[in-house]
Amino acid sequence: MKHFYWISFFPALAYWYLEENYPVKIAVAAGLGLAVLEILLEKFFVKHVHKLSKMNFFLLLFLGGLSLLGDEGIWFKLQPMFTGLGMGGYILYDSIRGPGLLLLMMEEMGREPPPKEVWGGIEKHLGGFLICYGCFMGGIAFLGTTETWLLFKTLYFYLIFFVFMFFESFLMRRG
Repeated sequence: MKHFYWISFFPALAYWYLEENYPVKIAVAAGLGLAVLEILLEKFFVKHVHKLSKMNFFLLLFLGGLSLLGDEGIWFKLQPMFTGLGMGGYILYDSIRGPGLLLLMMEEMGREPPPKEVWGGIEKHLGGFLICYGCFMGGIAFLGTTETWLLFKTLYFYLIFFVFMFFESFLMRRG
């Protein structure tokens, strides 16, 4: 189940398709239903639900509820903004006060972490990246189409993150 994260695309894909063809309430309800299914599948196949999955689920539940109450899909589309701001802020805060999230994840996976100077810099840059991307996604939610939002929430996020890590690897080698 190494590539289980790909299933997280389904709620966004369903929301995009349904918003294009049906009322917002149907799109949001289906997106929320698939978010529930995503959590259940993660629990079934991985045997536990990751903290990030739980956070995103409750965020989608809250924002989806606001979307249903207001009959306005913008709230549902703000999930990547809040996730980016929350995760980026948490990573920055955690990297300043202690060992940091990336170090703990490496230890959990049984990998040998790089020297503190390396992972500390990566964490700060990653936190900044996620905050910037979260702000960008907020702008896309308000100013872009749902199709544009979907591309930046899924495929383009991974492409931009790959470019970020490519440049980060040069910074690590230089430092």
